Amino acid sequence: MKFIEIMKGKASSLKKEITALYYAYQNPKVKLLPKLIIIFTIGYALSPIDLIPDFIPVLGYLDDLIIIPALITLSIKLIPTEIMDESREKAIREPLQLKKNWFFALIFIAIWIMLIKQ
Repeated sequence: MKFIEIMKGKASSLKKEITALYYAYQNPKVKLLPKLIIIFTIGYALSPIDLIPDFIPVLGYLDDLIIIPALITLSIKLIPTEIMDESREKAIREPLQLKKNWFFALIFIAIWIMLIKQ
């Protein structure tokens, strides 16, 4: 059971980081490239459809275990530390309930359709 508790803690931490990234995106001091990566990261994390569907054995959970944390880490590294710290504080003070993003789901569906047609 300890493993499950650790994973729940990490998932909660990732949710807080996504909210902090949302607030960092709104900061006018963040440059264009980090903003683009933040948008992709948040969109991918909130997409109800994964790039790699969960029903594919082993690979299906690759995005949940590796891709999303890697995108979050990349986004955070591109944001100045003081802005990220402010964003984390704001995320704690003003938590958001971010909703699923169907726009990114449609993008992943389009990618799968293009791959199937080939």
